[in-house]
Amino acid sequence: MKKILIVGGAGFIGHNLALELNRDGNEVTIIDSLAVNNLFSVLDNKDNLHNPKLAEMFLNERLLLIKKNNINFIIQDARDYHALTHVISKIKPDVIVHLAAVSHANRSNKDPHSTFDHSLRTLENVLDYAKHFKCHFIYFSSSMVYGNFTKEEMDEETACNPIGIYGALKFSGEKIVIAYNQVFNLPYTIIRPSALYGERCISRRVGQIFIENVMTSNDIVIEGDGSDKLDFTYIKDLTNGVKKVIENKNAINQTFNLTFGQSNTISKLVEILKSEFSNIKVIYKKRNKLNPERGTLSVKKAKELINYAPSWPLEKGYKNYIKWYKEIFKSYEK
Repeated sequence: MKKILIVGGAGFIGHNLALELNRDGNEVTIIDSLAVNNLFSVLDNKDNLHNPKLAEMFLNERLLLIKKNNINFIIQDARDYHALTHVISKIKPDVIVHLAAVSHANRSNKDPHSTFDHSLRTLENVLDYAKHFKCHFIYFSSSMVYGNFTKEEMDEETACNPIGIYGALKFSGEKIVIAYNQVFNLPYTIIRPSALYGERCISRRVGQIFIENVMTSNDIVIEGDGSDKLDFTYIKDLTNGVKKVIENKNAINQTFNLTFGQSNTISKLVEILKSEFSNIKVIYKKRNKLNPERGTLSVKKAKELINYAPSWPLEKGYKNYIKWYKEIFKSYEK
């Protein structure tokens, strides 16, 4: 059993991870302000979500699951250095997972100030505590740090050349974490996920947008011709990978791609939807130049060092996600 603190833990990744770690008998604490892409922003729909009431249902279900499983939850803005340090010093965690961020590339490009404020400032505050007590610091980066994919499989040794605010910020976060290791001997692990999808996500990722559009009788809009590839990763594979990182000493001071390890086209996503729904209309529009050309990430290093074993291919994981959506949509329609 470890004391694990998840900063930004009420988000999509964070609450799913907290539930998994709690099931394994760890003492999990969540710190979150509920302000970024969460309950307080959804209640007055600051993010202009297409279905704010549906998002509110998802967020309430997150909070109910956290409460039902007796996971310690502290509402605290991680930008407040003194208050945050006071809270963390009481918890005395063995592991800190840093997830506090604006987790959306388009929003980051539109509002860089808020992105830096909620991402880099929170990172600096948490690192300042971690450096003194040598907690295992796990930083969530992104596959967006690679920029345009330059080879068939991008491994962790590939040079990073991010495009846009979001990718640049994530890469700068990586460099800051590594610097804290160099200067203060802080043990760290950097995680690069890709194209996540799964239950209770409100982040408007492509897999979520497509399902909601179909279920609300709206068109599916594809940027480009549908041939763009993403290494779609089901949330269960990611959380299992993070557990491996926490459990295995081989993860210390390493960077890992934690994805499924096989890319699929956007058109493939639509094919799966067509097998579950009828009367789907697809519209194509000009591709956003700030979206890098992506593909498969190599997970060989994670498999070898920490025994990472992704088991949810897109055909299996996305159908499971659709099934969950259909069930919860019944309540939404009522």
